Amino acid sequence: MALTTRAAALLLLGIVPVVLRPAGSTVWAWALVWLLVVGADLLLAASPSALRLARDGDGQVRLGESLTTGLVVENTGGRRARGLLRDGWPPSAGATPGRHPLDVPAGERRRVVTTLVPTRRGDRLADRVTTRLVGPLGLAARQRSVEVPGRVRVLHAFPSRKHLPSRLAVLRELDGRAAVRTRGQGTEFDSLRDYVDGDDVRSIDWRATARRQHLVVRTWQPEQHRRIVIVIDTGRTTAGRVGDAPRLDAAMDAALLLTALAGHARDRVQVVAGDRRVHTRISGADRASLLHEVISRLAPVDPQVVETDWGALAGEVARSTHRALVVLLTPLEPAAVEEGLLPVLPALVAHHRVVVASVSDPALERMRTARDGSVEVWGAAAAERTIALRGVAAEALGRLGVDVIDAPPDDLAVRLADHYLALKRQGLL
Repeated sequence: MALTTRAAALLLLGIVPVVLRPAGSTVWAWALVWLLVVGADLLLAASPSALRLARDGDGQVRLGESLTTGLVVENTGGRRARGLLRDGWPPSAGATPGRHPLDVPAGERRRVVTTLVPTRRGDRLADRVTTRLVGPLGLAARQRSVEVPGRVRVLHAFPSRKHLPSRLAVLRELDGRAAVRTRGQGTEFDSLRDYVDGDDVRSIDWRATARRQHLVVRTWQPEQHRRIVIVIDTGRTTAGRVGDAPRLDAAMDAALLLTALAGHARDRVQVVAGDRRVHTRISGADRASLLHEVISRLAPVDPQVVETDWGALAGEVARSTHRALVVLLTPLEPAAVEEGLLPVLPALVAHHRVVVASVSDPALERMRTARDGSVEVWGAAAAERTIALRGVAAEALGRLGVDVIDAPPDDLAVRLADHYLALKRQGLL
């Protein structure tokens, strides 16, 4: 049961008879009248239990975009249902409007629509749906809350996708679709064609020439079907925020761009995300569906306040004995690198090409150049020490033969993609 502002106004209206006849009996008489009127209005209100609620299926939306979700309300009772409906979503779902006016005649149904503009990545779960049905006088209402399960998966915004066309153009040149195919390091046999003036005589296939009775040369293309393993650290160090987002989001953005690029290059991509345990493992040969699956599966993965077990994650890489490009997306925190990552790297470097990609904080560069006051000088000293320690960690990784990429969130994905293309150009995968 709930009372409306009309009920409060009706009760205050009793001041008039009390002023005209100031007696205790007048107060009790008006209170009795008020109770009778409110009770009658409550009895005449439609029952919320007569409403049947059904929600639309689960949806997906990219972070920063909007999505509409609907709720069908069916009135199975014999009275007209009038009042309000609140479709409960968490604040991070950005649901508007908060309350919907409801007017459903007996035996009919209506659909209410809520617009969601999520502010956080991951699964947003619907809370209870509350209906408040008022009586014909609008004095009292019956209220009921029921659980109507619903979920919207908020995908990563993938801001680096704007760089994908330019990197695909570079990839097409490497594949030979925009340039003449020539033999060199990191190439494999592609096909045979007739010899033309200017071709390298070392590319002549003499067996094919003997069969066809004219000169035939071999063509070459960059090696394909290389194995790319992307390991995303979800431990405590990835929870630190750089700007408005945690480091993990920037690491995911870099992983998505590399996945899209390697998929177009016909390389086999595997993405692993974990800390003490593996939260998700994605692999597949279908490049058309691989990127969408990676985006969807990574959406609910959040940083965990635990130390990363690099031994367990390295075991995921070691499942296959084939040589691979292993990309470790983890913050370049000196203590975490020295105690957790360095001990497992020698075994990885012995069999694979390893790249460590880290998100740096642009605020450190701003702090190290500020010298206006004593507080800023101390801040600059702290920034210098932090940068120096990160440099020591990067040098330790470099001595093991690991390529280190340390870049701000907006540049990390592009730097990693360019490094992959450079390795592919030099035949080092």
